[in-house]
Amino acid sequence: MEFQVRDARLTDIDRVTSLIERADPRWRSHELTSAADLLRQFIYMPSAAVLIAIEGRQVLGLGVLSMRPSVAARGLVGVIDLIAVEPGHELAQVGDSLLREIVRSARNKGCVLLAGELPVEPADQDRWEKLGFRESGRRMILPLASVPASPR
Repeated sequence: MEFQVRDARLTDIDRVTSLIERADPRWRSHELTSAADLLRQFIYMPSAAVLIAIEGRQVLGLGVLSMRPSVAARGLVGVIDLIAVEPGHELAQVGDSLLREIVRSARNKGCVLLAGELPVEPADQDRWEKLGFRESGRRMILPLASVPASPR
């Protein structure tokens, strides 16, 4: 399968929300409308990244990174807000590519830590661990930069 991962554009948002609806039927119509509005804003925010995996004009996957400052972490903390993959496509290949690109984007934006919800599937957790994530409570975390020790 030939696809590319790139930053989402405003023209992608309708296809992205359709993908979210197909990938996770728990989303309700009003939630999808709200998500679309937020994604349109996130495209322009320097503290976020909306990434898509695309083949031709078909959106195969979506990854959303948001960032926040943290005194405790001593810098920016990236949060993997959402990863969605088109049902019936090679989840591992598309999902892995999106996850790797989110990690790269978080590093490039200066995050010292990247976190995401603990994957439900053990195979997904294994893929995250191969990238260096480790389980921490109900989250997976990946230190991206060493931070100086706090003064005593």
